[in-house]
Amino acid sequence: MAHVPKMTLVLGTRPSALARRQTEWVAQLLQAAWPELTLVTRVYITRGDREAQRPLPEIGGKGLFTAEIEAALRAGEIDAAVHSLKDLPIAMAEDLVVGAVPERAPAYDVFISRHQVGLQALPPAPRIGTSSLRRAAQLRALRPDAEVINLRGNLDTRLRKAATPDYDGVVIAAAGLVRLGLEVPITHPFSYDEMLPAPAQGALAVQCRADDPAILDLLYPIHHFPTWAAVTAERAFLSGLGGGCAAPVAAYATPHATDATVLWLRGMVASLDGQRIVRVSGEGDIHRPQELGQRLAEEALARGAAELLAERDHLAARKEREPRS
Repeated sequence: MAHVPKMTLVLGTRPSALARRQTEWVAQLLQAAWPELTLVTRVYITRGDREAQRPLPEIGGKGLFTAEIEAALRAGEIDAAVHSLKDLPIAMAEDLVVGAVPERAPAYDVFISRHQVGLQALPPAPRIGTSSLRRAAQLRALRPDAEVINLRGNLDTRLRKAATPDYDGVVIAAAGLVRLGLEVPITHPFSYDEMLPAPAQGALAVQCRADDPAILDLLYPIHHFPTWAAVTAERAFLSGLGGGCAAPVAAYATPHATDATVLWLRGMVASLDGQRIVRVSGEGDIHRPQELGQRLAEEALARGAAELLAERDHLAARKEREPRS
């Protein structure tokens, strides 16, 4: 390991307990790699934090949870930023790069219900909370009678709301529970066949300036290649469908169980009501994950995903033209 002179590294993060914990974890990894390094954290409130009660599809856009932190990075206020990788826009400005992708937490979603029963055992017309179009579509595919209700806020807020009569259940990423060490009674962990996660769910990105080789050298020891390959394929699948489209899109990749040079990817595009779903899967070279993601995106588009995405764009445009009350 190369010698790095004693220095201070300033990390930027969002204010939620989960974002802070994720940043603390990255700091611990860096401290273990570079014992002489001094680490400082600065907190930035993003638009996504300020507008926490509005539905994500309504305010969605590039940089919803990252723009303010990226501005601080460019201004030199911080040396690196810790993001949930799924929040990073697919197209990143050339002056910023992802310097490290640490090892991924569990990528699957979990179902939590105050009734202590699974999704299928709930009474008719259950009220299920989520702010994700991806989760909502897959929920409707599993329970067509479900009423999906917007549920935003930090993890603690969503867990509190899950215990109220307003919801019969909520869907939450397992990664948040694991990283915060929360012992919450999980009614049902979804299999990847039941609910495919968002591209890069459970993964973190440590972002820095592209022209800062010293920081890139500091981040190198915490980079986890298998995680990077998996999330790169997943994000390439999303990009191949037309960028960070506000549509029910999911993807999950993992190295082959018996051949570490092979990456396996599955992807999904759904209609908003969950009644039409295009699923694709395939294998590729783990060292060329973008090619795998792009190939499966093209396959999905050819098999009907293009029509589903066009319908979503049409509905979004029509809603945008509607007068606001």
